[in-house]
Amino acid sequence: MMISRGLYGTLWILSCFGLFLSEDLQISGPTNGAVGGSVVFAPDNLPNTSIITVQWHFGSTVILTGPLDSLIIVPAYRDRVSFDRNTFALELWNLRLEDSGIYRLTVLTSAGGQLTGETSLVFENITNVRVIGPEESLIEAESSANFSSEGTGIITSVQWMKDNRPLSPSNSIIFSSDHRSVSISPVQRSDSGEYQCTYRNPASSQTAKPVRLIINYGPEDVSVKGEDVVDLGVRVSLSCSANSEPAASFSWKFNETDTNVTTDTFTINETDFTHSGDYICTASNNVTKRNASHKHTLTVKVGGGGGRGGGLSSGAIAGIVIGVLVAVAGICGLTVYLTKTKKIPKINLGQHGPARGAAQSRQEPDLNYADISHFQKAGERVNLGNTSESSTEYAEVKPGGKSRAPPPPYGHQVRT
Repeated sequence: MMISRGLYGTLWILSCFGLFLSEDLQISGPTNGAVGGSVVFAPDNLPNTSIITVQWHFGSTVILTGPLDSLIIVPAYRDRVSFDRNTFALELWNLRLEDSGIYRLTVLTSAGGQLTGETSLVFENITNVRVIGPEESLIEAESSANFSSEGTGIITSVQWMKDNRPLSPSNSIIFSSDHRSVSISPVQRSDSGEYQCTYRNPASSQTAKPVRLIINYGPEDVSVKGEDVVDLGVRVSLSCSANSEPAASFSWKFNETDTNVTTDTFTINETDFTHSGDYICTASNNVTKRNASHKHTLTVKVGGGGGRGGGLSSGAIAGIVIGVLVAVAGICGLTVYLTKTKKIPKINLGQHGPARGAAQSRQEPDLNYADISHFQKAGERVNLGNTSESSTEYAEVKPGGKSRAPPPPYGHQVRT
C-alpha cells in the first residue's frame, strides 16, 4: 500500500514535469530589425490553460507585467510597445541599436505552471553587396547607362559613388526612390569612371566592388603634323592624331588615291617631285562607326624645306636686307665721289634741249660742243644776252671745219 502510494506520487510528478516541458512557449527568431523600424515578437503556440499573469522582459528589464485585464507597461516602454491579449504578441517600434538583445515571455497558469519562451532582436550585418552595370557599348550623347544594386541584410541607407566621390542627382543622373538603382541618360564622356555603392544599417556597412563605365566617342580633332615644303632627296614623316575612345585606326590617301598605309605615321624615305600633293589622313572608330579626315599639302622643290610654308628663315631675310643696304650705300658713295672729282660733268640741258634734239633730228655725225662764253674775236663783241644769268653756252665744233654757234634761245640776240 505504501509502495503504491509512492509510485503514484512519482507518476504524478513526472506527468506534471512532462506537461511543463510540452507546454514551453516557442517563439520564432532571431528577428532582424532596423533603426527607426518596428518588430513583433509572438509565440507560435498558446497555452491551453487559464492564465494568471503575463510578463515580457528585455534581458533582466521588465517591459510589461500583470493579469491580462490589467497589464502594466513600465514608463520606459510606454510609448514604444503594444500588447495583444489574444496572441500574447509584443510589438516594439522606434527601434534603437540598444534594443538588440534577448526578449523573453513568461506566463503563469492557474494550475501553478510557468511557461516561457525566448527570442532575440539583431541588427543583421550586411553582406553580398554588388553593383550590376550595363554590358552593352555606350556611345556619347546616344546611349543610357543603368545601374542596379543588391545585398543581404537590413538596409537603412544606400550611398552611390563615382571614382570614390559621392554621386549626386542631376538632370541626367536619376536615382530610384530607394536609391538602389541609378540611371544616366544620355551619357557623356565625363561619365566614364568607376561606380560603386555602399549599403548601411546601424550595425554594419558594406561597399560593392566598383563597376567601370566606358563612354565611347570620336574621332574628332584630327590633325597631321609634318613639314609643308621639303627639298629633294630627304626623308619625310607625317604624323596623324585624333581624339577618340577607343583609340582610332588610321588610313592615308595621296591625291585621293589609297596608299595602303594604315598606321598613324606616313613616311617617305627619299622625296622627289612626284611626292608633291595632298596627303589625307582618315581616323575611324569601330565602336561609334564614325570617321573624320584631315588634309596636309606637301611641296617638294629644289632648295625647299627647313620651315613650314617654304619661306626663308629670319636669318636669311636679315642677311639679304643687310646686303642690299650695303650695296645701295656703296653705289651712293661712288656716285658722290665721282661727282666731287668731276669724273661726271654737270650738264645743264634745260635751255638747249631743243637744239640738241634738232641736231639729232638732222643726224649730223660727230657733233661736239665747246663753251664759248669766254671767247670773242678781236674787234668784235659777242653779246650772250642776259649776262646776269650764270649759264654755259655751247657751239658746234666739227673737226676740220668752222665753228657754228647754235641758234640763240628765244628772246636773246647775238650782235657783232
